[in-house]
Amino acid sequence: MTDASALPGQPRGGPIDGTGTARAVCVLAPNPSPMTLDGTNTWIVAEPDSPLAVVVDPGPLDEGHLRQVIGTVERSGRRVGLTLLTHGHWDHAEGAARFAELTGTAVRALDPALRLGDEGLAAGDVVTTGGLELRVVPTPGHTSDSLSFHLPADGAVLTGDTVLGRGTTMVAHPDGRLGEYLDSLRRLRSLTVDDGVRTVLPGHGPVLDDAQGAVEYYLAHRASRLAQVETAVEAGHRTPGEVVAHVYADVDRSLWPAAELSVRAQLEYLEEHGLV
Repeated sequence: MTDASALPGQPRGGPIDGTGTARAVCVLAPNPSPMTLDGTNTWIVAEPDSPLAVVVDPGPLDEGHLRQVIGTVERSGRRVGLTLLTHGHWDHAEGAARFAELTGTAVRALDPALRLGDEGLAAGDVVTTGGLELRVVPTPGHTSDSLSFHLPADGAVLTGDTVLGRGTTMVAHPDGRLGEYLDSLRRLRSLTVDDGVRTVLPGHGPVLDDAQGAVEYYLAHRASRLAQVETAVEAGHRTPGEVVAHVYADVDRSLWPAAELSVRAQLEYLEEHGLV
């Protein structure tokens, strides 16, 4: 979910449906909005010669979309072997139970409430369905249960809503926390520096081919917004609504409710660090 669209300097791209990497292909859910951009990206990930595929984020409860995902898998000569969730927001996870029913697969997630089956997901886990290697990377901040999945064979990372293909994501306060989010961005940056990650496969928006540049942009943007919020408070704008009106004046008002969640997270962060 984005708190701003098409920010200056942000990498851009065209429609994402059907694009990806050698092992990952996207099926775009039909739920476009200012918050979901073109819609939710459902990712199908598989080894080239494997009969099994892993589906990441089935998306909203839309029967047509869920069946389209299954059809895309089957046309590749595979069947769905496992379903994974990056986090529990409805636009990523609402359709998971129905998708599991249609495919007979387990659903693995960090949040036990979202799981279907005995196994969850945790830091250090490696998903190996069908010979695939997907490394679980905790990336809390957007939400407390946010995960990313490192696909080392393609030099890629599936980021859910932690990094988007266009614009920047919100910190969904109070569940999301800015300090955790900044740590998660640094964790993703280390993947680009130390582990060969070049490509971001986001939960919304187009694929980003400069993963390090995207993460550095996010870190710089967060630092800039935090400084703006601190300045706004020093100028007497005390309530989250007042800060949003001052700091996000150039952002479409339809996104102000999401911006207010991020502002609340930023105010909490500043208070915790004794800066306001």
